[in-house]
Amino acid sequence: MYFSFLKVNLFISGSILSVKHSQFYYKGDEDRLRQLFMILLDNAIKFTQEHGQIDLGCVKQGKSVLIIVQDNGAGILKRDLPLVFNRFYKGDSARDRGDQGAGLGLSIAHWIVDQHQGSIRISSETGQGTTIAIRFPLIG
Repeated sequence: MYFSFLKVNLFISGSILSVKHSQFYYKGDEDRLRQLFMILLDNAIKFTQEHGQIDLGCVKQGKSVLIIVQDNGAGILKRDLPLVFNRFYKGDSARDRGDQGAGLGLSIAHWIVDQHQGSIRISSETGQGTTIAIRFPLIG
């Protein structure tokens, strides 16, 4: 198995999200949310080169929580961005490190976010990296 060095910054503690010494709660399907983060982090790792950086951040904004997964990896071609949430869609295979998937990860991630009444956006620039922003409503 091939391992590379990546810097990963996590700003989430357990099942309680912490932002600057305050805590807030989000009610959701723990297994599906765990799957969501596994998909997003797996993609970030897969498309980030050795010694790259991946950041995972969380911030409360009004009655919602914004979660950002950002990497400085290969990025996604602009022509591919509107298609990345489609089932079985795989972009330029030259971007990854040879680990081919089925093209389902981001489609499943989108479905999980939808099931939690959230929204998901992706922005990317080839050679600069990708940012995925997820917004979930908070409890009360």
